[in-house]
Amino acid sequence: MNKEFTVIELFAGAGGLGLGLEAAGLKCVALNEINHAAASTLRFNRPNWNVIEGDIKNISFPELKGKIDVVTGGFPCQAFSYAGKRLGFQDARGTLFYEFARIIKETMPPLCIGENVKGLLNHEKGKTLAGMISILDEIGYRVLQPHVLKAIHYDTPQKRERLVIVGIRKDIEIDFEYPKPNTNHILTLKDALKKGKLYKTDVPDSQGAKYPKRKKEILDLVPPGGYWRDLPLEIQKEYMQQSFFLGGGKTGMARRISWDEPSLTLTCSPAQKQTERCHPDETRPFTVREYARIQTFPDDWKFAGTVTEQYKQIGNAVPVNLGKAIGKSIVNFLEKLKHDRQKIQHTDLHKYIQSQQALSAPAQLQII
Repeated sequence: MNKEFTVIELFAGAGGLGLGLEAAGLKCVALNEINHAAASTLRFNRPNWNVIEGDIKNISFPELKGKIDVVTGGFPCQAFSYAGKRLGFQDARGTLFYEFARIIKETMPPLCIGENVKGLLNHEKGKTLAGMISILDEIGYRVLQPHVLKAIHYDTPQKRERLVIVGIRKDIEIDFEYPKPNTNHILTLKDALKKGKLYKTDVPDSQGAKYPKRKKEILDLVPPGGYWRDLPLEIQKEYMQQSFFLGGGKTGMARRISWDEPSLTLTCSPAQKQTERCHPDETRPFTVREYARIQTFPDDWKFAGTVTEQYKQIGNAVPVNLGKAIGKSIVNFLEKLKHDRQKIQHTDLHKYIQSQQALSAPAQLQII
C-alpha cells in the first residue's frame, strides 16, 4: 500500500487549497485558520479534518518533526524591516511569514509551498520576496524560482493569478516541477454557471448582494463584456466622478462579464466600484454560489457566517482546481522522493548482504 502523503496547511481560509490538495491525494493532518467563520466552514464540510482555530503565533507542531511531507500556506504579504542587511529568520519576527517559516523549521518537511498575490513580486521593490527567500534558505531550504500560475490554465473559469514559492529541503536533490499549464482550453463563465463539462447542473440558487437603485439603472446600460466606456458620456462622468479625468483604462469599473469569457478575478466583495463583476443577463452582482463556482468549489461545499463573510471567504480562496494542480505536482515530487529513497535503501541492503556473505565465506587456504 502506498504511503499517504501528509500536509499541514496554514492560513487555510475556507479550504480552496486544502480541498484541491485532498483531491490530488494528500492528507491534511492539520489546518490552521484564525477567522472563525472560515474555520467553521472547514469543520462543517470536513469533520474529520484537524482544524486548529486561532492565532498561528500560539500554535506549534514539535511532535510532527520529520513526520510531515509538506507545509503549505497562503501567508499575508507584510513588509519587513531590513536595516541595510540581508534579512534573516530572527529579523522577520512579528510578521506572519516568520510564523510560516517557524513551523517549517519546526517540522522540517521535504517540501514547503507558499502562495500569495502576484503583487508580492514587486512589493517593496522585490525586497520582501527576497527576504522571504533568504529566510527559507537560512532554515535549510533551497528555493526555486517563484512562478506565477494563471488559474485559467488549470480548469478555472477566472483570470486569477497566484504566486507560488517552493522550497526543497537541502538534503534532497530531486527537483519540483510546477504544474504544466493547459493553454488550449480556457473555461468561461458559461462553464462555471451552466450545466456542462465543469458542473453537472446549472448553478443552484443562493443569496447574494444587490445594487442600489441608481447603480442598477447605470449598469443596465452596460452590455455583456462591456464596462464604463460603453456608457453615454454624461453617465460616464456621473459614475466615474474624479476617476473620469485620470489616466488608465480602469476596465474593472462598471464591468459586466459576458458568458463566453472567463470571469475577472473575484474580490472579497462582489460589488466594489473599482472591480465590478456584474452578471451577464441580470443586473446584479454574482451570488454566493456563483462566486463559489467561479472559484471551482463543489456545490456541496457550504460556507459559514453572514453573506458578507461568505463572499470574503470565497474571494480570498485559492481556486480548488488550481489547488488540485499544485497538489498533483506535490504528489509527483513526493513519489519520486519515495522511489529514490527506496532505491538507496535497496542498494544499502544489497551492500550489507554482500558484506555479510564475505564475512561468513570460508577462508581460502594460502600455500606458502
